[in-house]
Amino acid sequence: MGEKPAFRDKSRFAPKPKAPKPRLPDDTDVLYGLHSVKEAFANPRRRFRRILATENAVQRLTEDGVILPLAPELVKPEAIGKLLTPDAVHQGLYVEAERLPLLPLGKLPRDRIILALDQVTDPHNVGAILRSAAAFDVGGLIVTHRHSPEITGVLAKAASGALEHVPMAGVQNLARALTTLKDEGFSVIGLDSEAPEKMGDLALKLPLVLVLGAEGRGLRPSTRELCSHLARLELPGAIRSLNVSNAAAISLYAVQQAITRS
Repeated sequence: MGEKPAFRDKSRFAPKPKAPKPRLPDDTDVLYGLHSVKEAFANPRRRFRRILATENAVQRLTEDGVILPLAPELVKPEAIGKLLTPDAVHQGLYVEAERLPLLPLGKLPRDRIILALDQVTDPHNVGAILRSAAAFDVGGLIVTHRHSPEITGVLAKAASGALEHVPMAGVQNLARALTTLKDEGFSVIGLDSEAPEKMGDLALKLPLVLVLGAEGRGLRPSTRELCSHLARLELPGAIRSLNVSNAAAISLYAVQQAITRS
């Protein structure tokens, strides 16, 4: 019989574990991608800590007339990729900046629509809602400190620069915040796919808060009870419900039209 093969130490051939990503301070916004970063650079309220960029990205910013707030670290694309999730489209730009301060509830403007989110937790959806909010010149977005997504690079990328244009107000308790706003004269309009009223039929005026609930669950009972109106979007097609970010855009248009008619 032949000799048994010598034992091979398989651990020598195992892939080396990836080094953990450095933990950033809690007050840090991570931004990446051309639109998000350009809008941040144009925001005078932003304070930047670090910029990583490829040579191509710096050249593109220069051609667009963008002035960098501090000298970038020139890196290869893969160096940025290691700091982000595998599916992140960074376009050669990565920025660490101080987080923008949350707006106090009492500072929300009365001459523009205000949005409030009732436990909408997906960062892609919240980013897309912010983008629509910026397009409709929304005066602020109310989110709760719990049951809402962190302001991450994913959210900022989905917002495509809108994070710089729509102030966010953080509250501990949404019901308490809505009660406060009602006491100050705000109407509270809740979007509900089963509501008897159509959003487009409402006669509305400012100041006003439009409240959106999480997909599937919708508005919580405690939120519904505080609404001045519960209204639905009238959809003629076979699918009668929309992704919350799409519903936000259509609702903002309907509310804006209702205000204009009043």
